[in-house]
Amino acid sequence: MAAEERVSDAGTGGGTGRGTRTVAHATCLGCGCACDDITVIVRDGRIVEAQRACSLGAAWFGDGRVPARVISEGRDVDVDRAIDDATSLLTSGGRALVYLAGDVSCEVQRAGVAIADQLRAALDILTTATALPSILAAQRRGRASATLGEIRNRANILVFWGVDPAARYPRYTTRYAPDPEGIHVPGGRSDRLVIAVDIGDTRALASADERVHFADDEEIPALTLMRAAILGWPIADSSPDDLAARARGLVRQMIAARYVAVVVDGEPSRARVPGRAEALIMLTQALNGPTRCALSTLRAGNNRSGAEAVLTWQTGFPLAVDFARGVPRYRPDEGATVLLTRDEVGVALVLGDPTTIPAEVTTALARVPTIVIGPRASASTFGPRIAIDTGVAGIHEGGMAMRMDDVPLPLRPALTPTIDTLATANALAQRLANSTSVTAQAAIRAGRPQLQDTGVHPAATPEAVATAVERGAIAARAEPAA
Repeated sequence: MAAEERVSDAGTGGGTGRGTRTVAHATCLGCGCACDDITVIVRDGRIVEAQRACSLGAAWFGDGRVPARVISEGRDVDVDRAIDDATSLLTSGGRALVYLAGDVSCEVQRAGVAIADQLRAALDILTTATALPSILAAQRRGRASATLGEIRNRANILVFWGVDPAARYPRYTTRYAPDPEGIHVPGGRSDRLVIAVDIGDTRALASADERVHFADDEEIPALTLMRAAILGWPIADSSPDDLAARARGLVRQMIAARYVAVVVDGEPSRARVPGRAEALIMLTQALNGPTRCALSTLRAGNNRSGAEAVLTWQTGFPLAVDFARGVPRYRPDEGATVLLTRDEVGVALVLGDPTTIPAEVTTALARVPTIVIGPRASASTFGPRIAIDTGVAGIHEGGMAMRMDDVPLPLRPALTPTIDTLATANALAQRLANSTSVTAQAAIRAGRPQLQDTGVHPAATPEAVATAVERGAIAARAEPAA
């Protein structure tokens, strides 16, 4: 059914004024489950109900109202003036950082990548400050993964490793596993064995059939012993209650499965032991010898998985990309927080909702002049120079978003934004293109070093240019005399 066929109006106003409007199959970005079975009811221009949404989803949709201010240097201005001021700041403020926050569509994220490329800026996303270890582990080791649909239809044993989805991913158990019926598990919950692995004082799924407990300092050794047992390596005999016995008992159940899914939390809920993500990946890969196993990594919402997908598509890397040399380079150890703390950034552009940014990045952004374009931009706590409030992707704006398992989902907005994020980002990109072109041409006419095809921002300060010349990054080239 086409998107427009999923929208119905009653009364007058069509959802923008008086009357009632219903939008079926809306997608919620309140968590990484990205439930796309939500029916949103709009009355008199406000969301009054989000049917089937969990508590997180209901809070994410709210009543649909967001600020609608445009601020530059503390004054309310029109959008054109704010974009002009943003262009001036980005082209004269030194090295730029483009940061993709949450609640924007993949189309907006792509526009952000293009702006970073134009500015030869550093580019970063939410994941660097939250789920970096699991990303790096997957790059080193690969990953045995599956879509949530495959897990729903095939997994007959689920192991919830140190996570209870109820708090942060409330509908995971009812939409995907273990509760729903599947093609190969027609009985749903009754056809599945659910094992909870408690780590330290963190309890896994409360409704599990069986429980295994490992202390915090036993987690990595347990994962190592389990992998060794699967691969047939000898393990010393032990007493029934010790670590090796618990690990072997868990392995025996897992290798007896037709399809086992190991569910872990990819977002930080507490301090994690270094190497945990990699050990879990290696365990699930080993399990694909005697049985079929998938690692289901739970991720937060706000379309952060979309940002990783867009950056990988556009640059080849999922996060922490540096365009300083004119081509994308991967700098996972030098994300936004590191660059800002080392004073290597002169100006920052944030695309997205600033309330989704981790605290450490928010604190660091307060060190530099900042431009924010996105939902609730005017509510930023780090004092941006320029703030342009826009709509929320999935509530006011359409486009595409990615579920935690990298499945793309369409966004069906229920309300109309006052200012559109994508249109604003594209307008800024166009102004920047015109501005940097003029700057480069003026440099040639004045006999200054040509900054194109170098590792220096086109609007770099004279001191930065001099430094670049000294290190051999650029060669001074004056226009030949007539």
